[in-house]
Amino acid sequence: MAKEGLPFIFVALAIAGLFALAGWWIVAAVFVAIAVFLAYFFRDPHRTIPENGGSILAAADGRVTRITESDDGTLVSVFMSPFDVHINRSPIAGTIREIIYAKGRKLPATRNEASYVNERNTIVIEGEGHVVKCTQIAGIMARRIVCWPKIGDKIERGQRFGLIKFSSRTDVLVPPGFEVAVNIGDHVRGGETIIARLIS
Repeated sequence: MAKEGLPFIFVALAIAGLFALAGWWIVAAVFVAIAVFLAYFFRDPHRTIPENGGSILAAADGRVTRITESDDGTLVSVFMSPFDVHINRSPIAGTIREIIYAKGRKLPATRNEASYVNERNTIVIEGEGHVVKCTQIAGIMARRIVCWPKIGDKIERGQRFGLIKFSSRTDVLVPPGFEVAVNIGDHVRGGETIIARLIS
């Protein structure tokens, strides 16, 4: 489980304990259930990372909601519901060249404009002969974007690099020269599902 979830769980359990001491068993049970859900929400399962260096991996678990082509490449958006794993993983191996944080609004993460107006954090990774941009986007319920590495750090394919607390989304900008391997509506797994392959 991600350590960032521990304070939420402890608070829920503490409140449950107080209600239990007061004899309010039903309310106490509700907060115990909340603590259990939070432990589930902040889970951090093992993933088998594909070794294919000519591919780009999903940065998060969730449903593909948008695939948009532009001169810069193809944007693949993945929406994370409260029931998806919220750990973010690196799409490629390389060096983090930039980290760009922008304050913003709290529009629903499924809306296209969320990519440009919501609170977001973009990491730019250079490696394997190309550059990939991965953006963490806060949604209507999200309260904090967490990004652990710093500029200049080396990162491996599928390595954990952060999370977004509560439902949110990630955008991966696939550079030209790759063929997208997923479709809108597909459910992907961060660090495990190949979302694009290098065109030979």
